[in-house]
Amino acid sequence: MLDDTDRRILRQFQADPGLSTADLAERAGITAATCWRRLERMQAQGILLGQQAVIDWRALGYEVEVSLRITLDKTNPRAFDDFLAAAREVPEVLEIQTFLGQVDVRLSVIARDMAHYQQIYRSRILTLPHIADLDALMHVARIKEDEVLPV
Repeated sequence: MLDDTDRRILRQFQADPGLSTADLAERAGITAATCWRRLERMQAQGILLGQQAVIDWRALGYEVEVSLRITLDKTNPRAFDDFLAAAREVPEVLEIQTFLGQVDVRLSVIARDMAHYQQIYRSRILTLPHIADLDALMHVARIKEDEVLPV
């Protein structure tokens, strides 16, 4: 699916996504036209999903991150759909993951401080539908955060 040239492009693109096509091509050792065509192809194939701005939420005053592990009441056939739709509406929820096993869903929640977290927890999290059990894990340190793939 990917050849060595595609991998070179992806490695350089991951290292510096702000590069122009010409600079990316130069670093990958190909022409700008070839680079552009290959980027377009990888986007069409769903390999490249796009570019995004990454904002450091800590720089905006959010100091608390909590991981919530949630078990849903699965006696309701719409439990997952209802819960996920409602959780998407909570602005402080940065990430939603679903699992097979004892824990059904994990939410990553940010807050400015513990008082703000308590407010979010009481007014937005506990009101989410179909929660059977909830466990909170306070983040202490992020040891590795990397979305660079070994291509």
